[in-house]
Amino acid sequence: MSKVTQLKTAADDAEVASLLPVPTGYHILMAIPEVEQETKGGIIKPDMFKDIEQNSSVIGLVLAMGSECYSDEKRFPGGPWCEEGDFILVGAYKGTRFKIMGKEFRVVNDDTPLAVVDDPRGYSRA
Repeated sequence: MSKVTQLKTAADDAEVASLLPVPTGYHILMAIPEVEQETKGGIIKPDMFKDIEQNSSVIGLVLAMGSECYSDEKRFPGGPWCEEGDFILVGAYKGTRFKIMGKEFRVVNDDTPLAVVDDPRGYSRA
């Protein structure tokens, strides 16, 4: 299953969706892709390695934005940097991480996105 499919599945899962927090103020709620179970060569990744890879993920899907996101025209004269449904690039370990039913999510500030990404497949922390 591709990372795009995994992210959309995590966001669309009704049980998980019902538990998602509503971001407040200038915060952005994003879903984090699940780590592949094995390498391209077929080697199964140990749980510790998968946890490190998941924690340091640099890609997320914007699920929701707080009511004050990008409202400060002095800080964001060009308008919003991203919107709901965008895949964004963020720094590794940024934001507040949490899991709901085994799926990882993050809440980041509205000035955290570094770029909008059309296709998140293939991105990883260097």
